[in-house]
Amino acid sequence: MSILDNIIENKRQEVAKKKIVQPIVTLEMDPNFSRKTFSLANRIRQPESIGIISEFKRKSPSKGILNDWSSIEDVTHDYVKAGVSGVSILTDEDYFGGSIEDLQTVRKHENCPILRKDFIIDEYQIIEAKAKGADVILLIAAALTKRELIALGTLAKSLDLEVLLEVHNQTELDKSLNPYIDLLGVNNRDLTTFETSVSVSKLLAPQIPNDFVKVSESGIEEPHVVVDLMEIGYEGFLIGECFMKTHDPGKYCSEFVENIKSLTDET
Repeated sequence: MSILDNIIENKRQEVAKKKIVQPIVTLEMDPNFSRKTFSLANRIRQPESIGIISEFKRKSPSKGILNDWSSIEDVTHDYVKAGVSGVSILTDEDYFGGSIEDLQTVRKHENCPILRKDFIIDEYQIIEAKAKGADVILLIAAALTKRELIALGTLAKSLDLEVLLEVHNQTELDKSLNPYIDLLGVNNRDLTTFETSVSVSKLLAPQIPNDFVKVSESGIEEPHVVVDLMEIGYEGFLIGECFMKTHDPGKYCSEFVENIKSLTDET
């Protein structure tokens, strides 16, 4: 089994337990369930936006511990101060060291679009995302069938949640396009080797319809890479490890954003 297969199998067991501990009827009573959500797509497309979606991630299956010392409140607050378009919160516990409580914590303190980053395979997780304060959910093409993508996307839209669809190659892109997507992310990480290359984003850029906000994910380490990707149509840039592996992720994010602005002013 691949690492993705293991994660999905683990996720099925996790969701089954959650349904018993906190049934859907309980989630629907949460005040956040009736909250008007923020649009990440609109934030990214504002004229002054740099399009950064900054991620809080403690660890990953490929890199191990990235950051086990930073406060999620401090880091995400600094991200928002830096002028990012939104924040991404890893809520997977076993493989990424996150939790749904992390999402709740950020929602209490920040009025910005929040992406729930997880391996979503069940409608329960989308309802949970809305109840805990998310504005956007991630659907991973490699983990879902076309029918599942449509069903989960339809539910998300009915709850006023935006959908970021993640693909890794042309095959996934071809099978996955549907009307229930707001943002289309190209993940530059190979799921078999975990190596990253922004050439994946460059290859797929012309194939993505302009109806969707184009987002490049993973492997973005330098401001000039963002500028290069902007020139071929990308508007959003999901960046996590680059920030989180530093001593002060929020400060590094701020410097990263300012460097992008300087580069774009020169062109």
